[in-house]
Amino acid sequence: MAISRAQLLKELLPGLNALFGLEYARYGEEHKEIYETETSERSFEEETKLSGFSAAPVKNEGNAIAYDNAQEAWTARYNHETIALGFSLTEEAIEDNLYDSLSARYTKALARAMSYTKQVKAANVLNNGFSSSYPGGDAVALFSASHPLVNGGFNSNIPSTAADLNETSLENAVIQIAAWTDERGLLIAAKPRKLIVPPALQFVSTRLLETELRVGTNDNDVNALKNNGSIPEGYTINHFLTDTNAWFLTTDVPNGMKHFVRSPLANSMDGDFDTGNVRYKARERYSFGWSDPLGMFGSAGA
Repeated sequence: MAISRAQLLKELLPGLNALFGLEYARYGEEHKEIYETETSERSFEEETKLSGFSAAPVKNEGNAIAYDNAQEAWTARYNHETIALGFSLTEEAIEDNLYDSLSARYTKALARAMSYTKQVKAANVLNNGFSSSYPGGDAVALFSASHPLVNGGFNSNIPSTAADLNETSLENAVIQIAAWTDERGLLIAAKPRKLIVPPALQFVSTRLLETELRVGTNDNDVNALKNNGSIPEGYTINHFLTDTNAWFLTTDVPNGMKHFVRSPLANSMDGDFDTGNVRYKARERYSFGWSDPLGMFGSAGA
């Protein structure tokens, strides 16, 4: 439905001092703190995890050498979604000199709506990451204690005991990440990179990562997390996380969280011959997801 003069009566009257409601500041591209962005030229993308070899066994004198088989473990699939939104101005509104002011104003509002949608979709991967209703390529949730391995074992990227963000839980997460293995049980030397938190945990994060001494104790001990550089990229706030207790760590494991861009954001406009209305449209196509779940560690809180 087109925006008509009936919806914009005040803008047709002289003496109007200000128009407001469309100029709010907006949060930036917070998904870039979590995802690696790649372009896509297909309707979907697939990434397959490979299994290497087990640790080499001892070859006893006179015995034959042992042979091992590499194989595919599982495949992650990214289905791109088309996100589009538009608005239309009537011919009469354009005639009454509303075109210039409204087109500029509402085009900005359109960009804000598209940006907001992208940030919500990016954060939803984490918001839904503890639910078995949103499995990944290995058939379990992003954050799980039972990511299956080819050798029959499991990797866990959640705390062994549900925990809120504090010094102990963060230290335990660093230790747990260091114990991750590949598909054959070989250690992979994984390390945390960055802490991702909702706004409610920003002050806790500052105390944990940016103070020189331990937090909340009477001891004059050093802050081991800061001193050891355990979280080298510090923390960042994601304002689109819905759980005020949940916290996450990105890791240096490659091919973890992925954002594929099939079609970047594009704006277009055209006129309708029958009505004389002018239509504006914004459109982009992308997907958010994960290939290797070890790219993230997550806790839903206690």
